[in-house]
Amino acid sequence: MSMTMFWMIVGMGAVTYIPRLLPLIMLNTENWPKWSKRMLSRVPYAVLGALIFPGILTVHENLLFGLFAGLTAIVLASIGVPLIGVVGGAIAGLALVTYLF
Repeated sequence: MSMTMFWMIVGMGAVTYIPRLLPLIMLNTENWPKWSKRMLSRVPYAVLGALIFPGILTVHENLLFGLFAGLTAIVLASIGVPLIGVVGGAIAGLALVTYLF
């Protein structure tokens, strides 16, 4: 490995590490109001939904295929099935639909 490549990797690591470290150093998250903590706790779910939804619509040439999987996952998650069960149930549901139709 050349020195240029080494310093490029170190630089990229610093560029990604600094934005993650600064909020921990600069912000005292223990004194935030409860409403802001509640709002920020929901951000990962919103981002995950925004990332997954377009994939559901484009997973197959038939739009209903993806919508069925998404609906299956929503139903399983709403009744309290663990995440691995939701994923497995959606896959099993799609396998069943593919087998039957």
